[in-house]
Amino acid sequence: MTRANLTKYLFRMRRAVLLALAVFVLIASADAAPVKRIESVGFTVSDMDRAIDFYRNVLTFEVESDTEIHGREYELLTGVFGARSRIVRLRLGDEVIELTEFLTPRGPPIPQDSRSNDIWFQHVAIIVSDMDAAYARLRANKVEHASSGPQTLPDYIKPAAGIRAFYFKDPDGHVLEVLEFPPDKGKEKWHRLANGDRLFLGIDHTAIAVSDTDRSLTFYRDKFGLRVAGESMNYGPEQERLNNVFGARLRITGLATPEEGIAVEFLEYLAPRTGRPYPRPSAANDLWHWQTSFAADDISLLEKMKWEYVSSGAAYMKDSVLGFKRAAIVRDPDGHAVRLTEQGAK
Repeated sequence: MTRANLTKYLFRMRRAVLLALAVFVLIASADAAPVKRIESVGFTVSDMDRAIDFYRNVLTFEVESDTEIHGREYELLTGVFGARSRIVRLRLGDEVIELTEFLTPRGPPIPQDSRSNDIWFQHVAIIVSDMDAAYARLRANKVEHASSGPQTLPDYIKPAAGIRAFYFKDPDGHVLEVLEFPPDKGKEKWHRLANGDRLFLGIDHTAIAVSDTDRSLTFYRDKFGLRVAGESMNYGPEQERLNNVFGARLRITGLATPEEGIAVEFLEYLAPRTGRPYPRPSAANDLWHWQTSFAADDISLLEKMKWEYVSSGAAYMKDSVLGFKRAAIVRDPDGHAVRLTEQGAK
């Protein structure tokens, strides 16, 4: 072999080794990047004492922590200058919601004409052991209906046949769902818990309205590592009355995180396609602001991906009582807020 050929051979070998190393790093990064679980689902409220009274006394959540937070780190995380908030974490069974009241500055309320097919729509599904008893309790506490009443989904929607559900609103107008699974649906956990004396059992999933399921999958599945756990095409009068949208036809896609816990559900309205887009500009102190909080061991790899940020990058939360040392809030393709958290004390 001539010196020239040897040089070319060594160059090609070096390039092949570097290419193989790059592929290995990408694979390793992909394995490390996915989130582990949904740590909590949060939203902004206007009056924390009123909200606590509702969630604790009507829905039997328990207060896990109650704290006030402010300062530069918090401003960078929320993207709200001058932010000072009271944050309360409420637990129902194994699942947690996080309520935030911005003491300053305060944001606008949820639009009065908000509908379930508007893209800013999000809710949590609370599993109940007895739908009739749950509805009676909600009626006794004079909750505002978002559905016309509890609906039993029909047999022709096979993935959801026999599920009973009802939408209602909290004092700020956030939509919540109570849901009862028939014996052949849902996690074994819910059926086991339903045999006890509790009425409200925990949170099964958070549902978000999306404009394009496939586009949303590239975000939640391909970037975060969530897996598709179920799909359904829902339509008919029961579904219309549940969502309070005449002529509703939905493509529903359920996604699960690597660790068991709260799942994500996409609601794509194939009809009517009259839902309004996520309001822009939007901020974390707006009352329509929800955030799905994902836990990861290390968000460094996630930081390197392209996002639409709410935060000013990843913010360090020194001595944070929120349970994470770094976090960033980003938006999904439709504008829903997603909080990426790196767990543990700094």
